[in-house]
Amino acid sequence: EFLYFCQLCRHLTVLMHREQDSKLVQECLAGHPKAFEEIVERYKRPLFNVAFRITSNHDEAEDITQSVFIKAYENLSGYNVQRKFFSWLYRIAINESLNVKNARKPKEDAGECILSREKSPDEQLQDKQRCETVQIALKKLNDDYRIVVILRHFQDLSYSEIAEILQLQEKTVKSRLFSARQQLREILIKSEIL
Repeated sequence: EFLYFCQLCRHLTVLMHREQDSKLVQECLAGHPKAFEEIVERYKRPLFNVAFRITSNHDEAEDITQSVFIKAYENLSGYNVQRKFFSWLYRIAINESLNVKNARKPKEDAGECILSREKSPDEQLQDKQRCETVQIALKKLNDDYRIVVILRHFQDLSYSEIAEILQLQEKTVKSRLFSARQQLREILIKSEIL
């Protein structure tokens, strides 16, 4: 019963956000700039996180996040209201992130980690080491696998949300995630981390 209740709460939250997003998009199209500011406030953190996980670079992630909002604003009239707005934004963020990552010189690489300031120095060091290990392992996955891992485990999205963002069938998302986890496990074993 508790699991059903949690799923129901999540579903209601998604519906509420979808209605709020639709209203904000309509207000933007009607020329109300405050509505777009609300969209930016609502989605800047999750979009930054996706960009950061794909590029592993804080500055690039910030630039990508800004670029996503600029592109979204410029193309808002072309947004299909039948789709979830956040899925549309995530798709733009993923495409922008992959473009930036793929445009880099092959040897150029940055591996920053964002750490909590509320933890002790020892805890921060452990977190940094874990983060760097995960980033290195993630970089070894191909883009298709890396993206599903990021969306599922770092953005906490459901299979259906990931499927909508990536425009895939849910079973394909599950299959990619299974394969990605297997590859990550093998990478970590070879690195003697597991």
